[in-house]
Amino acid sequence: MSDRLQELTVFVRAAESGSFSKAARELGLSQPSVSRIIGDLETRLGVKLLLRTTRSITVTDAGALFLTRAREVLADIEDAEDAARGVDSLRGTLRITMPIVYGTRNIIPRLPKFLKAHPLLRVELSVADERQNLVVEGTDVAIRLGPLDDSGFGARKLATVSRFLVAAPSYLAERGTPKTPADLASHDCIFGPGLFGRTTWSFTRNGAETSVDVRGRITTDSGPGVFASVLAGLGIAMTSPVMAGPEIEAGALVPVLKSYKLAPVEVYAVFPAGPRPSTKVRTLVDFLAEELR
Repeated sequence: MSDRLQELTVFVRAAESGSFSKAARELGLSQPSVSRIIGDLETRLGVKLLLRTTRSITVTDAGALFLTRAREVLADIEDAEDAARGVDSLRGTLRITMPIVYGTRNIIPRLPKFLKAHPLLRVELSVADERQNLVVEGTDVAIRLGPLDDSGFGARKLATVSRFLVAAPSYLAERGTPKTPADLASHDCIFGPGLFGRTTWSFTRNGAETSVDVRGRITTDSGPGVFASVLAGLGIAMTSPVMAGPEIEAGALVPVLKSYKLAPVEVYAVFPAGPRPSTKVRTLVDFLAEELR
């Protein structure tokens, strides 16, 4: 039976990652061992599960069906083990992906409390603003800001984050402070990743909505890039209290157009395993939902 479980584990990670070598590294095996295990599995089943090329591997139709059931079996086994041990004895590794600024300022500082309650758990963090392929990377939980892509992933809303505009005092001293959204047309605006990179900004005030097309000379693909640019006095940037609170309190940044409201951003936990994640994933998501409430 243990050989069957190893076959399932190896097959799932090889199929998801599209690479025998990546699966081998993650599972602590050699690449020839992974190839042999997959070959033995296909021989025993009498069907081709994976098509191999020199660059990648592709899941066959039969392999896709087997992959779905294999994931379910492995999830059921993990849940059974966790149920037997109890939530206080969760173990293994949680792979978490999160955006840089929100993750480092609002998620990672909460992890000590979670890990203290679950001393047998390990966490691998991927902190990046670009959207990664969660299945290929073997991610258990991803923290996402903004609308979610349509997929078969499971998701749970964790929080709603307000947004507003900020600028450095040096920029406002040189360029003036905008009084209305229309004034932004004559200012330099800074564009960042995701929802913070749109060039049309919409505001509401007293129930009325106003949209303005903004322009700027700085576009960056990361939250830290936005902060470095706005702190350097290069323009006006969109941010949130969670992300810019310390800089505002220190006087390094100043809120702009405070009486005009930007649409808030919803924060989600996304789990690629589907709507029924493992016990350790559910425990982490429950913890974050309570902490961020």
